Amino acid sequence: MNIFSTPVANLISQYHIRLYLRHLKITISMKRTVNVIILSFLFCSCHSQQHSPKKEIKNNGFQFNTVSQSAKERYAEAIQPLYQQMLLNKGFNGSVLLAKDGEIVFEDYHGVYDTRTKENISSTTPFQIASISKTFTGMTVLKLWEEGRISLDDSVQHFIPKFPYHNITIRELLSHQSGLPKYEHFMDGSKTETYYTKNKRGKLIKHTRVIKNKNAPVINGLITNDVMLQYMIDNKPPVQFAPNRMFNYCNTNFAILAIIVEKITKIPFPQYMKDSVFTPLGMKNTFIFSSADIANYVPSYNYRKVPYMLEKFDYIYGDKNVYSTVRDMLLWDKALYTGTFVKQSTVEMAAHPQTFERKKGHYYGLGWHLQITDNNLDTVIYHNGWWHGNNTVFTRLVSDTATLIILGNKFNKSIYKARQLINVFSTIENDSTDIEE
Repeated sequence: MNIFSTPVANLISQYHIRLYLRHLKITISMKRTVNVIILSFLFCSCHSQQHSPKKEIKNNGFQFNTVSQSAKERYAEAIQPLYQQMLLNKGFNGSVLLAKDGEIVFEDYHGVYDTRTKENISSTTPFQIASISKTFTGMTVLKLWEEGRISLDDSVQHFIPKFPYHNITIRELLSHQSGLPKYEHFMDGSKTETYYTKNKRGKLIKHTRVIKNKNAPVINGLITNDVMLQYMIDNKPPVQFAPNRMFNYCNTNFAILAIIVEKITKIPFPQYMKDSVFTPLGMKNTFIFSSADIANYVPSYNYRKVPYMLEKFDYIYGDKNVYSTVRDMLLWDKALYTGTFVKQSTVEMAAHPQTFERKKGHYYGLGWHLQITDNNLDTVIYHNGWWHGNNTVFTRLVSDTATLIILGNKFNKSIYKARQLINVFSTIENDSTDIEE
């Protein structure tokens, strides 16, 4: 399904116009059900900051607004009770940061990082950010595209000649339209089965379920990206659908992309990301976990604080396995605004919908979830994450130059609902979809 052949194309083509018009609005309807008075005062106070002196940023000419100290205090005053209600009262263990125009307006570090040593969480504590890692993999692929080293229409077999699936492009991997099976299923002796039921109106409803595949060999022990790829070559587990038919979120796509980066650069993915992304951007506490880091593994925890020990899928990267801090993630966010990693036009391309997701107004771009609704003038660009006890949120409200980052290491679904904290910066309809990835 191609979104640009639908009426939504008109919505997308007016994206920049709508963002501009939003800043000209004088009267905005407040639609939030919590802290309405505080948020109204906050918005009115900070809306005037749009005309404050600018900070010059080189590269693509982007300029951040200057956020005054009094404005920061008003944001923090509005955020604190929401933070208490949505996270602290729900057993939160982790880090949270909210930023406006690249400046921190609220941050907190709560709980224990390692129950064995009783080490508390701090600003330098790295957490497994899970599927937010896909934003790094995706933008790195687009960086290689900028450099002319890859085409989004290249087939996977152009880089991996023995890849057993034909006619799958880089674009389809980035947008989860490849139809590839999920490695966490086919390497565990399972497969995904699609079936349909009728609702009360007689409409067919699509469902998927994971069932045991008796004919599939089960692989135990350390599974790396290369082991996963060789398994696919040797066994060719069945695809879920033909390429470019629909959206289906699949970790295999980004694990394959990491292998392709290695094929192009001739450098192991963790090392390449350190040398070409994390270090140049000043992300000193960010790295990719691999089999070389087994001795330094710090577990995450279930809701009862029982640790998750290493298991066979913990060594696959590209789809997950970036460890980072909220402050380092803010540096990543600022790099996307200022064009210090890829061009702004490339960031915008990544944030254009490629395919519908499962709910109205929700789409997927190239490595990013997008939320666009007909009655809003904003696009929320985000990615959530889940792996073992790690629940993570990275949400960018670009029209307000606002960012929310939440990283937790004790399983807690409330972290996804706490995406509503971003509403402090805008009255946009943001339904905080609970996507666990």
